[in-house]
Amino acid sequence: MTAAKEILLSAYPVGMPTSDTFTIRDAAPATAPARGVALKLLWLSVDPYLRGRMSSAKSYAQPFEPGKPIYSGGVAEVTSSDNPKFPVGSLVMGLMNWAHEQGHSGEGLTRLDPALGWGTTLSPSLSVGALGMPGFTAWVGLNIHGRPVEGETIVVSAATGAVGAMVCQMAKRKGLRVVGVAGGAEKCAYAVEVLGCDACVDHKDPELKAKLKGACPNGVDIYFENVGGVTFEAVFPLMNDFSRIPVCGMISGYNATGPYEGPDRFGGVWRAILTKRISVRGFIVFDHAEKQGEFLKETAPLVASGEIKTRETVTEGLENAPAAFLSLMTGSNFGKAVVKVA
Repeated sequence: MTAAKEILLSAYPVGMPTSDTFTIRDAAPATAPARGVALKLLWLSVDPYLRGRMSSAKSYAQPFEPGKPIYSGGVAEVTSSDNPKFPVGSLVMGLMNWAHEQGHSGEGLTRLDPALGWGTTLSPSLSVGALGMPGFTAWVGLNIHGRPVEGETIVVSAATGAVGAMVCQMAKRKGLRVVGVAGGAEKCAYAVEVLGCDACVDHKDPELKAKLKGACPNGVDIYFENVGGVTFEAVFPLMNDFSRIPVCGMISGYNATGPYEGPDRFGGVWRAILTKRISVRGFIVFDHAEKQGEFLKETAPLVASGEIKTRETVTEGLENAPAAFLSLMTGSNFGKAVVKVA
């Protein structure tokens, strides 16, 4: 039997993280703390927001500490318990260390209810993907901050990613014209043929601005922002009066080590926000925790029935979690990136 391992943050990276950003070491056997549980990690989520935690810069999320375990959304089996809410053998979801085994206080854990089909019709990995934080982020950003109206046009950046793919499908179900932006012909084809987008434009295309304008003949009413950079520059001139921009992420700048390159267009952007009366709203999904039940009630049956399509890039083995994260940061993943630990 392979010894249990855990993964630590070696040091805060400058620019793009590398394999040296992470340290893998042997871990002590896990025991349940008082009123807590011991866990065997089964699935691990890797997400773009983790890059922000690999920095001491002030943000909405507490930074990781160098020399201590990295943690993110995970699914685990309870192996011992001092908490009646989480009996031995139950599956739980929540923030967990990147470790084969771990003791956990139980705070913030959610038991996956077998009655919903977890482990049968629903893969437990979906609890950290389409039916977890990414799916909930899509639902919040579209419904609460996007305020969609049937017949409007929405542009979704990173349209085949964990969040973007859910936004595209939710928006299409609400009767919107959905235009995706993705990287490469394969992803653009997937956005149209599987996710139901009316069109999808490759952000690597030198004719991005012209092609996006052609795909949005009536302008853009909602821009779901996951990326920033050249995609934002192409979309923003197309924004209609009283349009909305839910700002979910800005992955194009997560590894920046200085000011953005190029001319400063901030004045023109700010003026357009005023004159077009554009609503720009940065949001963090955790601020809307009270809506999670409503999201699951609406979305879980659609995922279980296949009406909402899901796709995962699965990496095998905890020791390969750093590689899975680095792949995510370069856009090599397709759909939700998860690590199958056991």
